[in-house]
This record gives sequence, structure tokens and C-alpha cells, in this order.
Amino acid sequence: MDVNFSGYVTRRVPVEETTQVGQARREALALADLAGFGEMDAGRVALAATELATNMIKHGRGGVMHLSLVCARAGLGVELCAIDCGPGFNLAQCLPDGYSTGGTQGLGLGAIRRQAAVLDVWSDARGAIVLMRVYAETAAAEVDLAYGALRLPMRHEVACGDAWHLTCNAQGMAITLIDGLGHGLPATEAANAGAVTASRAGLVATTEMIARLHAGMAGTRGGAVGVVRWEPASGRLEFAGIGNIAASLHDLHGSRGLASHPGIVGVQYRKAQAFDFHVFSGNLLVMHSDGLQARWNLRDYPGLIQRHPALVAAVLQRDFDRGRDDASIVVVRLGAL
Repeated sequence: MDVNFSGYVTRRVPVEETTQVGQARREALALADLAGFGEMDAGRVALAATELATNMIKHGRGGVMHLSLVCARAGLGVELCAIDCGPGFNLAQCLPDGYSTGGTQGLGLGAIRRQAAVLDVWSDARGAIVLMRVYAETAAAEVDLAYGALRLPMRHEVACGDAWHLTCNAQGMAITLIDGLGHGLPATEAANAGAVTASRAGLVATTEMIARLHAGMAGTRGGAVGVVRWEPASGRLEFAGIGNIAASLHDLHGSRGLASHPGIVGVQYRKAQAFDFHVFSGNLLVMHSDGLQARWNLRDYPGLIQRHPALVAAVLQRDFDRGRDDASIVVVRLGAL
């Protein structure tokens, strides 16, 4: 399996009244088209988006839906993530057809489950998050990749000055996260230049990747960069970072931060130093820009570390997005790509 994928900007649709259900459906159909879905598969995505958005209004007091194009073992898929402000619910209890807390026929979550290759839910005092991924009906059963990513522009902006890239093949995996200096179009230009460079570099050493990014982002504002390379055969993980990119490793026993050095890639930095770690398969890698606060702790969310990485990303974004900058987060289950 060879993956060479740069993350698209996440589409964010407020869902607070019934008129916005149609907007969520239209955005989902647009992503289905980008994924190359045929009419039947696009219809499945539209149905799922409609049911999710309707449930948010009827049972969740409204909220926001994030829609993303996701990379799979073969082809692309569509991810829908509904984040509501309601009382939460028990997934196992609500999935059977006929169960309802709102006087409806109770068919919504069952319909969603039938369309989803991935379905995961988080529910707490702040509301519920329903995550689903839809792939073409002809896709293999194990098509999903165990990663999650969000690339969100600052509020009221369209362009996003953050970017990320994933490279994966039989030798290993590399993730590059870029936070263009500032926000708006100049930051987007810098981040996109970095993503293009990463897509051409392949699996090089992390310090070599930063050197290439420095050259590729020259002439732009530049930005902060974090690069991870992991070799599953040896368990060796290498990290190098310049600027304010947060990166950490998590398992059931605790977490470990990965250190960056000061500077601006594309403009000026003294050196990039790589740090080596031995990491077991199953550990969770979390990287994010400073659009998210850094004071979170997965231990405050019992059981979350074992859930789908995309659900982890959604919970952290919901609770720690600063709201005044572009925000990106990438979460990967090592050994599961």
C-alpha cells in the first residue's frame, strides 16, 4: 500500500435549524464527488449527512458538522463528524431501529450505521460527537486507515494557513504538519508550498525533510513545521520540529512530548535536530498547530485513547480550539496504517 496524501481543508457547517440540514447534505455530496463516488454511493453519503444533521437538531440542541475527504488503503472516502450540544446518548441503546428519545420512528442511527464503514461516538457532559466514514460499496472491508485529521480555517475565513501531509508505504510512514505564519492567504501560500514539497519528498529523514521544506517555502512567510517518521519493522520513531508544533506519544500508561527548536522554516532557523524513540505499535501519535491549546490530557477522557483516532481529533478540537487562529490536528494509531 502506497499513500501520498495532502489533507484538504475541513468543511464546517453550523447545524442549528432545519434549513441548515440541506447545506450539510450539499457539502457532503460535493465531497462524494471529489472522492469519485458514483450516484449510488453519493446517495449513501447524502442520506447519512441528512440523518446526522436532523438528529443534531431533534436530539442534540444543534451544533456543527465537520466534513472531510479522507484517504483509504485504496481510493478516498468521506468523513462526517457531528458535534452537538445535547445531553448525550448511549450508542448501543440507540442503534436498534425503533428506539427514540424524541418521539420519532427511531430509524436515524440505524440508517447511519448501514451506510458507515466506520461509526464511533463520544458522549459526555458537553454533548455528543458522532463520527462516521463512508467508502464506496465496492471497497474492501479493511479499507479504512486508522488516522484522523482536521484542517480548519480561523472563524469567518475560507483559506487555511495550516496544512498536513501523509506518506506511507511498506518501509514506513511520515507525517508533516505545517503552520504558516499568521493566517489568511499569505499563510495558506506558505503552508501549501510546504505540503507540495512533502508530497514530492517521500520517506526521507526528518531533518532532510525540513531542509527541503525550507527550500520549498522560501519566498513565502514561512512557518512552523513538525515531521515524524516511523519504521514499523524496528519500532523506531524520529521527530524533528521547528517552531510551535505540538507533538506527543500516548499509551495506556501515560504520554511523552516531542521537542521542537525555535525558528521559521522558509525564512530562518539555526538547525533541525532529530530525536529518536522506540515506539510500540498501538501507540497514539498526536500532532497539532497552536490553533489548539496545549494543556489537554487524554487521561481526562477515560477510554478515548482506545477509540478511532478521528474521534480523538474531534474531541480535542471541540474542547481546546482557541477560536482565533487556523487549527489543524493529526492523530495516528501507529502500526495501523
